[in-house]
Amino acid sequence: MPQGPTRSPKPRWFMIPVRVLLVTFLMTLLSFSISLLLGILGVVAGAKARGASPNLTVAYRLIALPAAGVVGGVVLVSAIVLEVRHYRQAKALAEIERAG
Repeated sequence: MPQGPTRSPKPRWFMIPVRVLLVTFLMTLLSFSISLLLGILGVVAGAKARGASPNLTVAYRLIALPAAGVVGGVVLVSAIVLEVRHYRQAKALAEIERAG
């Protein structure tokens, strides 16, 4: 039996900051872990090439933390732009659906 048309849920503006902060946190954490891994590998390889003992605090302070900060800032701005755009589009489509 065919069902009637389904209605889309009304977009909620208060979900925008929640999604933005969640995506920003997860992407910053992911970028920190990947840059830390690459930083540790680079510091160990550089120390082995020089025949010295590796100083792994360099991987945290000079490589992973600044990289995660930059990626976090970029993700924050782009997530805000994308979520606002998505909210405005969903709001317009909901109004069109309500009118039609």
